[in-house]
Amino acid sequence: MAEESNMSAREIVEKMMEHDAFSKWLGIELVVIEKGYAKIKLTVRDEMLNGFGIAHGGIAYSLADSALAFAGNSHGQKAVSTNTSIAHFSEVKPGDVLTAVTHEVNKGRRVAHYQVNVTNQDDDDIALFNGSIYRTSKYWIKEVAQEKE
Repeated sequence: MAEESNMSAREIVEKMMEHDAFSKWLGIELVVIEKGYAKIKLTVRDEMLNGFGIAHGGIAYSLADSALAFAGNSHGQKAVSTNTSIAHFSEVKPGDVLTAVTHEVNKGRRVAHYQVNVTNQDDDDIALFNGSIYRTSKYWIKEVAQEKE
């Protein structure tokens, strides 16, 4: 495809992670990164807990949001989220390992939609996240942008 980068999806996400202090703080591990797909995980730490002693809902949301960003940018075009939502199904405890798997539902030239399933180490469903992104006219590498001119 002319609009896609010749960088691998993993190279793009690794480049994103270089400056992503929040994803680093979360302890996100890149498991599988492919064009339009991301599988990432983290381990819930004590500083991620709320007053009930379970993970703050923002932890699963943030993991899923990072997975959305990685999948959405994996084609080489810089993309930002425009709309997101999450449904929580189960509580998350300290020490739980959360995995977010992103699937590209629809990819247009400028707008794309993704679904992210979040599970724990027992493969229990924790949350379902939906997100839309806007694909900008900027690219992760300069050569691709120059090819478009």
